[in-house]
Order: sequence, then C-alpha cells, then structure tokens
Amino acid sequence: MGAVGQAAVTPERIMQMAWGFAPTLMMEAAVNLRVFDILDEGPKSAEMVANLAGASVRGVRTLMNGLAGFGLLTRTDAGQYGLATDAAAYLVSGKPGYMGAFTRHLGQDLIPRWQGLSTVVRTGKPFEAVNQRRGGAEFFEQFVEDIFPMSYGPALALAVALGVAKATGPMKALDLAAGSGVWGIALAQQSAHVSVTAVDWPNVLSVTRKIAEREGVADRFSYIGGDLAEADFGDGYDIATLGHILHSEGEERSRALLKKTGAALAPGGTIAIAEFLVNEDRSGPPMGLIFAVNMLVATDRGETYSFGEIAGWLREAGFVDVRSLDAPGPSPLILANRPG
Repeated sequence: MGAVGQAAVTPERIMQMAWGFAPTLMMEAAVNLRVFDILDEGPKSAEMVANLAGASVRGVRTLMNGLAGFGLLTRTDAGQYGLATDAAAYLVSGKPGYMGAFTRHLGQDLIPRWQGLSTVVRTGKPFEAVNQRRGGAEFFEQFVEDIFPMSYGPALALAVALGVAKATGPMKALDLAAGSGVWGIALAQQSAHVSVTAVDWPNVLSVTRKIAEREGVADRFSYIGGDLAEADFGDGYDIATLGHILHSEGEERSRALLKKTGAALAPGGTIAIAEFLVNEDRSGPPMGLIFAVNMLVATDRGETYSFGEIAGWLREAGFVDVRSLDAPGPSPLILANRPG
C-alpha cells in the first residue's frame, strides 16, 4: 500500500500510449470511406453516412463515435454527426490544407515499417532505407504530394519574412530536394520576379512540374534532376531552401550539402532550413524524438538535430547571422546568410 495521501500509480498513461496507433488508423478508415467528405455537406446520422459510404451502419456508427471522442467529429443528442473545425480544414478532400492522403501514408507505409522496430534497434539497420534503396525515387514520387499542405504554411511565412512580395528585380530561388515544390511555389506566388530552380530525382520532378502547373507558377520553374551530392546547382541564387531533407541525409552528407548550398548562393543570399528539431539535450519535443526513431526505421544514417547542431554546421560552412523563424509547422525554420 502507498503512503497516505500519495497518488496511486495507474497504467492509464501506458495504456494510452499502447493504443496510440488507433487514432491514425481510425482517421485512415474515415478518409478511405469518405466520412469527412460526406459530413462536409452537412450534419448526418450514422445511417445516412453508412448509406452514402457503402458501409455497415454498425461500423460507421462505432467509427464516428470514436472520432467524436477524439474531437474530430461533433455529435448531437439526436444522433447527428458533424465536422470539427480542424477536421473540416484538413481532412476534407479538395481543400487546400487536405492531409487525408498523409494519414493513408502513415497507415499503409509507416506503421508496417515500425512493426519491425525491435529488429531495427537490435541491428542498427533500417527496415528499408528509402533514401538509398533502388526505388527510393518512386517512394518519394508517391509521397511528396501528400505532404504539400504540411509545408505550405511555413513556406508562406518564409516568403513574408524575406519580403519576397516587395521584390523590384529578379530573385532566384534554389529549391533543394524540392519534392512537391512547395517551398519554391510559395515564393513564386508572392512575386512575379521570382524564378525557381528545383533539384530532385527525375521521377520526383515529374510531380513537381504537375504541382507547379496546378499552382500557376510553372512558367517560372526550371529543373535539375539527380542526387543532391552529384547535381550541379549553378550559382547566384538569392534564396536556397532545404525543406525536411537533412534528417534523412545524416550528419556527414548534411554538412557537405550545406557547404555546397553556400557556394551556390549569391553574396548576402539566404538559406532556409525546415526540420523536426529536438532540444540540445534531446529531452523533447515529442515530435522531434518520434521522428528520430522514424529515421532509424527508414534510413541508414538519418537523425533529427537541434538548432545548435545545425547552426554549428552552418557557421562551419561559412554562413553568418544564423537565426530561427517561427512558422506554422512542427519546428521553427532556421535561416542564415552567405556573407555579403
């Protein structure tokens, strides 16, 4: 028995963590069944949603009750279900912030990989290194469009912070590991003076082209296909973006990439880095620590890093004025300049 007045130890926290996979798979099921799309048309009963989704009433009611319990749906005493504001913004297909495809990626790709985590930890080898294996380009080709909304807000914040909309003359941007092209697209949308060079694997650049066309800036994009370590970036850029790439490259390749990027910038040019940052002592935040384990599962040398570590690499590469920029993402952006 515990001491009088001492709080009893319970397994509640452990149970919640043990079932942590459940919300992800519940969202994935709702996306697959178009539950969020159906409810975006207006509140409906479980019977109505089941009929429109082509699913069982019992299944849909149980799923929607669970989603309501997590706050993604609303529910009235009369049994009418509706969308919470964040679900309406991010889980309805066709909306600018749609992240439903990302939930499918988690459920269909990442969770199966994580099931081998014990072996990964024991051997120190990834389940399958997506950035090194044959077919890595195909993996990212399918993935990058799904995560476009995750980076669009931070990319717009970067464009505002750099005063891109006030540009009065040509502004060259280098979008490294461009993926969906979101960083370059956000910059180009702020000013007709911006031209973007996107660098990525050729397969992935086919997606970049498609999204640049969709976003109305394709006429100001050019492309360089190849591995970042081997591609010729050119030079004279005013801005270079590295959006969520250092974590998969590992320290050695990341340091080399920062030096190569510095050489491609014009004097006074700005580098902007987006990452899942961790504290200097790696005590948090949770997302940065979780993503470090994801890099263990998915890459040969990947890791998440602290602001101090990346700042040190930037200074080693000759950058000055290393600073952070608050942005609507998992971590602040890191900015620095090539000496003018």
